[in-house]
Amino acid sequence: MLVLAAVVFFAAGYLMRKFLAEGRIASAEEKAKKIIEEAEKAAEAKKREAILEAKEEILRFRNEVEREHKERRFELQRLERRLLQKEETLDRKIEAVERKEEALCRKEAEVEGLKAQLEELCRKQRSELERISGLTSEEARQQLLAEIEKEVQHEAALMIKEIESRAREEAERRARDIISLAIQRCAADHVTETTVSVIPLPSDEMKGRIIGREGRNIRAFETLTGIDLIIDDTPEAVILSGFDPIRREIARVALEKLIVDGRIHPARIEEMVEKARKEVESQIRQAGEQAAMEVGVHGLHPDLINLLGRLKFRTSYGQNVLKHSIEVAHLAGIMAAELGVDAQLAKRAGLLHDIGKAVDHEVEGPHVAIGVELAKKYREHPEVINAIAAHHGDHEAQSITAVLVQAADAISAARPGARRETLEAYVKRLQKLEEIASSFEGVEKSYAIQAGREVRIMVKPEKVDDLGAVRLCREIAKKIEKELEYPGQIKVTIIREVRVVEYAK
Repeated sequence: MLVLAAVVFFAAGYLMRKFLAEGRIASAEEKAKKIIEEAEKAAEAKKREAILEAKEEILRFRNEVEREHKERRFELQRLERRLLQKEETLDRKIEAVERKEEALCRKEAEVEGLKAQLEELCRKQRSELERISGLTSEEARQQLLAEIEKEVQHEAALMIKEIESRAREEAERRARDIISLAIQRCAADHVTETTVSVIPLPSDEMKGRIIGREGRNIRAFETLTGIDLIIDDTPEAVILSGFDPIRREIARVALEKLIVDGRIHPARIEEMVEKARKEVESQIRQAGEQAAMEVGVHGLHPDLINLLGRLKFRTSYGQNVLKHSIEVAHLAGIMAAELGVDAQLAKRAGLLHDIGKAVDHEVEGPHVAIGVELAKKYREHPEVINAIAAHHGDHEAQSITAVLVQAADAISAARPGARRETLEAYVKRLQKLEEIASSFEGVEKSYAIQAGREVRIMVKPEKVDDLGAVRLCREIAKKIEKELEYPGQIKVTIIREVRVVEYAK
């Protein structure tokens, strides 16, 4: 019974579920159909909308294309009209040019005719002028050119005189400023030295000890030093005489040491001379180093420093050469700085310009050539070598440095009291100066004044005109430079004076 009930219940449940399932399926199918129909309707609507939009887009695009086509066609028409206008304008211009060419051709023909007539008239006029003047056209041209040449030469001489005057004034003013500044900033001492040295003695008894038995001490001393020892009646003093200042200095130091020591015999003399030689060599080296340091020149070869130190004992016209070289270096450096050139190079050239004098008594040749060889040997700067070679005018100055060294050398040598000159040489130099000035034609009188620093010349006014005086002054100055040796510079002044005298009766 229970089983039957269960089967019935199961069958009823099954049928009920089947019925419900079929109902749901039918309902779902109905919904699906509705959805499909709605989707188809929506798709159809969108399709119609898309077609409509496409048609509208095509229509819009067609309108734009038609509009652009119209615009381009209008632009082409406008350009075509402009081209037509330009063609018409060009045609008109071409016609105008052709008319002008025709007019020019007519005028050219007229000009040619007038030119032929003018040439014929000129030929007739030239023939008439030649007949009247008695000169051919070539002779008249030469005469006219000669007159023009004279006039031009006169004007050129006046212009040259004016330019030279202005340039000389400006150059003198500038040079005076630079040189005066250099001289004021470098005040050097000048010491006059001789070729003898006087050694004081504590007593006259020392003279006998210096001479020694049978003169052996003095002979040994003179042999070792190469210096003459003069013992005369001068009280409590002996004299050392010799042309070599370094050997004389060695002898002086050695003799002073012997006098202080008191033991004077050949062996002791030899020992003291050797010590004095080493001491003087040390002094030479120190003097060279001190000079280079004082000037501010560095990097010199040690041998050049020793040669510089030797100049301490060398004199020229009574002027100490080392002090002169230091002064020249300072002056050249100051002037170089004022002119804006290399002051260090100018100082180096000025310090070494007289280096040949350190060995000119040992080596053949002038001190300029010796100095050039030494500078080349120790590989100095080419401008320094040229400055050494050119500082006395033996070679041409190739740089501003060389010119500055020349000027500084002349300034140092021309300082009052810097150099000695014998009266005889001084008088001969003044006479030679006047002879050179009087040797030119047109010179009436000449006078050397200001201790030979200026020569004043009177010329004959009827033989020398103003422009001729300018040329004569330059020629006299050149001849003085060529034939006369002198320190510093010489001023040449020409005076041309015209006097007219008349008496009232």
